[in-house]
Order: sequence, then structure tokens, then C-alpha cells
Amino acid sequence: MKPGANSQNPKRQFEILRLPMTALNLWLLLLAGCTTRMGADRVSPRAAYNQVSANVLSTGRPSADTVSLLHRYDLDALVAAQPVAAVGQLHAKALATGERDLLFALAEVSYLAGEKLRRNVKPWETLDPRDYYLGSAVYAYLFLFGEGRDAKPVAFDRRFRIACDLYNFGLGWALGERGGTNAVVRLVGGHRRLPVGEIELRFSAPGFPWPLDQFEHFLVADKFRVRGASVRNRDAGVGAPLIAVRKLDPDLRFQGVAPATVFLRVTNSLANLAAGKSVASLELFCPFDQTSVQVGEVKVPLETDITAPSAYLLNQSFVWQLERLQFFNPGQGLRSQLLLSRPYQRGRVPVVFVHGTFSSPVWWAEMVNTLNADPVLRERFQIWQFLYRSSNPLPVSASELRAELSATIQKLDPDGKDPALRQMVVIGHSQGGLLTKLTATDTGDQLWSVFSDKPLAEANFTEAQRELIRSYLFLKPLPFVRRVVFISTPHRGSYMAGDFVRNLVRKLVSLPEAMVQKSTDFLLHSQDVKLPASFRGKMPTSVDGMSPKNPFLLKLAELPVAPPIKANSIIAIKGDDQPPAGDDGVVKYTSAHVDYAESELIVRSGHSCQDKPAAIEEVRRVLHEHLRGLPSTVTPPSR
Repeated sequence: MKPGANSQNPKRQFEILRLPMTALNLWLLLLAGCTTRMGADRVSPRAAYNQVSANVLSTGRPSADTVSLLHRYDLDALVAAQPVAAVGQLHAKALATGERDLLFALAEVSYLAGEKLRRNVKPWETLDPRDYYLGSAVYAYLFLFGEGRDAKPVAFDRRFRIACDLYNFGLGWALGERGGTNAVVRLVGGHRRLPVGEIELRFSAPGFPWPLDQFEHFLVADKFRVRGASVRNRDAGVGAPLIAVRKLDPDLRFQGVAPATVFLRVTNSLANLAAGKSVASLELFCPFDQTSVQVGEVKVPLETDITAPSAYLLNQSFVWQLERLQFFNPGQGLRSQLLLSRPYQRGRVPVVFVHGTFSSPVWWAEMVNTLNADPVLRERFQIWQFLYRSSNPLPVSASELRAELSATIQKLDPDGKDPALRQMVVIGHSQGGLLTKLTATDTGDQLWSVFSDKPLAEANFTEAQRELIRSYLFLKPLPFVRRVVFISTPHRGSYMAGDFVRNLVRKLVSLPEAMVQKSTDFLLHSQDVKLPASFRGKMPTSVDGMSPKNPFLLKLAELPVAPPIKANSIIAIKGDDQPPAGDDGVVKYTSAHVDYAESELIVRSGHSCQDKPAAIEEVRRVLHEHLRGLPSTVTPPSR
């Protein structure tokens, strides 16, 4: 190749420069491969959707609707450079024209200004970003619900949902502490500045059922990401979802939580804001009890988040230590008790979850969260959890469960006026299934016959001792239980509870001294009691009770639940074995199966199947079936 062969001919360059301007433009356009200043490029559906739906919350830039309006008023550059100043100008134009569209633009630009101020690290900045977040919520409210010359937006208007989100997120940020990073909100009344003017907030808690002094603080749920749960139960509406964190309970040793939603009700017009005469009510609700508010003639749903509070509770390490503490050292653990997830409300049927051995209520978290996603179940049922010392002997734990349920029903409804409380469903996993059965079975003297040939009245015991034995072994079905669900329940024992395991557990577990003393005095050494050889001279644990050789358990397995109580069964089997073969790694199918269950579902899983979708869906089905069978006297709770 000759030197300079690739260089352009100077004469040719000069000829190009002499081309008419229009021809040069055409030539450059051809070189650009048909790229034009305006046109349409083929992209993925996701990219096209993002261009249409983008807004200040998702991208940090105003939506196409707001950009169009800003362009009309030549405010594009001002919003990009000084959104704070732009809010003032937009507010003035909204006052002058009465255009509802300007209220939506104000909500977006005000939120954008709040974001810019929040990220501003200049120490001399005096403007408070919370004022602009509050302005965003107020403008969004007026766009959605305010009176004016233009019609209110309909749900098909893309801006409708964006305005709801601007209201919700803006309100959450507005109630926080200035410069705070811990998501805490201050639920108080008083005067607040806005981007233009002022507003007076008046706080009340018309739909929050607990005294506010029981709570340490409230957190914005939207500042938390939930992990571990398969679904985040979020109902769309208006309001800022909160996590209400209780003060530390010295008895439970952890902080309880509750869901809440705060709603801002603006009662004046845009003109009142500028004059500083506007008033708004800040209202606190619990979504368990109230899911909507009335705005004028419209019933508006509240934005709620049920999952975030439950997930926040599980951040506490002590909650996860309970299973170990309650099993290995129950005397140092928590007393057996019912944990109610919400305040009692007439008309809701109790569903009681009973955990298994070396377990705690946290193992029901996935099931409870998923069931709460069903609005019908959330409306008609109230969920209770039974926490107990899972190494205690089975009759002791069953007696505690029965006593706690009876005392709670008596406390909540002493006059027996709520028929819903007498349609209880009890659901137990593993050992919890055995405790569940003992709420629903008429044992007569069958269990006592395992331990003695003599009638109890003739045995050499004091009356106080006889009464204690009756509470353990002579059981009637609780009158308020109407359905039980067994999950992976070892009705005939667990093949894992062999001699080696039982002996090891006895060495590791420290049973409460008071219980050991009380039982040792008259049960373990009584001539009228014939304990199994493996129990003699020692206090049995729950693992002893689940031995396939335990005559007490085998006798209990022979007894059906008492009519009219219904039973359903969920049995886990690992692998592809078909009944009657198969097991879940702890319990064989032949141990878990009971003939009197009206339904039986096989779940392909290990023993802990209560968080598996198939098991959860079966419980959901059973609860809906239970609702269909309720007597007409059980009516839904009133709102």
C-alpha cells in the first residue's frame, strides 16, 4: 500500500465544504444511520413501560404528565436547578388558574424538593425537607379529594395511583425527625410549615385500640425491606403504614409490635394554605380493626402493611432463643401462655396455633403471614399462639393449654355473649398436635387405666392430689373448641424417640424444680401407680412421652375426637413413598394417620412442613370450610 493511501483527498474535502447547506445536512443525516432528533425506537416492553410510568418516586425525576405541564409554563429548567423555587411559582399558578393538574405537579415537585434538601449536606441550609414532604402529601390529597373546577381523577388515570404513593411516602417522611435515620415518626399535633404557608395538625387515634403509652415509638414501614417471608401483605390505599413498637415487656422479655396506619385529612383549600389558616387532622388506625376511612361521600381504603411489623418483631434475638430456652431450661424460660396478635373484637373466631418440641411460635410466622394475606380470613378470625415449655411432660403442657384457653375465653367474654369465641379452631404441629387433641377428646378413665388398676377414688391420694390427676388424665373436650388440625403429629409416637435420645434429653433438660417435686411426691413413688419401666424413679420429659412404647400415648391414639368437633390432618412424607409407607424423618405415616379425620393431605416435605405452601393452602381451605359451617348466630365483626 502506498503511503497516504488512506488519507482523504484535499480537493475532495474542499468540494464537500462547498456543498449547499441543505445537502450537507442530508449527507450528515445519512451518515448518522437515520438517527433523528425525534422518532420512535424499538425497545423491550419493560423499557417502554418504564418510560410511560416513570415518576419522581421511581426515578427521581418528574413524570411525563408533570414534565408536559412544566413545559407549558416554561418551568423545566427551574425545576431541574431549583425545585424549591419552582414550588412557589407552581403554587401561585394553581391559585390563579384552579387547574387540578397543577396540584399533581406540585405534589411531585414538592417531593423532589424534599429529596434534594434531605441529601443536602451544607451545614448552613435552613430549609427543612420535612416541610416539602408534608407539602407533597397535602398537594396530593387536594389533587385526589379536594374540591375545584375540574373533576376529581378516576382510578384509570395513571396519576391517581402515583398521587396516592406521593401522599403515603411524603407523609411518612414528613413525620420523621429532622436528619433522623432511624425511621421513627412523631405523632403529635401543632403548627407545621409548608412550602407555601402553614398548616395546623391535630392528632387523634380514633381507630387505634391500644393506649398510646404502651408503645415506645412508631416506625415508618416503608423504610424497611422484609426478608424471609414469601409475601409482603400490602393493601393499597392512602396513609403511611407504620410499625408500632411496644415498650419492653418484662414478662415476655421482648418488645411486641402491631401494625398501624396514619392518615392525614386536609379540610381546607389551597388558598387557605397560603394564608396560614389551614387545618388537618392526623389520625391513627390499626388495620386489624379499620381498613378504610370516609372522605366526603367516598369510602377510601387505608394503605396497610401487615408483614413489616411481624418481620420487625423477628429482628429480636431473644425471640429466636425461646425454643432453646423453653426446652432445655424451662424453669428459666417464659411461663406457658397465650399470645394474642390483636385486641379482642366480638365476632372473630379464634385460631390457636400450638408449636412442637424444641420450637416456638416463630415457626408459624410464614403460615400466619400467608393466611393474613386472605382478606376474608383476616376479617373473620383472630390468631392466638400458645407458647409453652416443650420439654415438660405431655399431660402437664396439655393441662396448661386447656387452662390458658379457658381463662382467656372467660376473661374476654364472661357472660358468654359472643358465639364466635365458641367456634375455636386449634392447630398443632408435632407435639403441639398431641396437646391439640387433648383439648378435643373425652378421655374418661382410659388414660388413668394406663397408670393404675384402681379407680381414682380408691387410690391412696389426698383430694388435692386426685384433683391434680383429674386435670392431667380425666379430660372432657373444651366446650368452645369446634375443630382441630393435626400437622405431622406423632399420635403413636416418633421412631426418633428411642432409648438413647430419651436418656440424652433427660441429662440435658432441667425440668422446673417445683413440678418435679410435686410429681415425685405422689406419682413416681406411689404404690397405686404402675409407671412404665422406663419412667420409674425419674421424671419423664415430653420426649419420653413421644416414645412409640409409651402406653399413655398409645392409649390416647385409640381415642377419637369427641363430636361435634371435626378433625383434619396434614401428614408430611419425604420422597415418593406412598401411604402406608413413608415418614417425614421424625414421624412415620402410620403414626400420624388417624381414621377419624374428615380430610387428610400428604405434603412432600420433612417434619417441619408448617411453612410449606401445600400445608398452608390446606389450612386456608380448612378455615374457609369452617367459616361456611358456622351457625347463623356467628356474625362478622362490626366496623
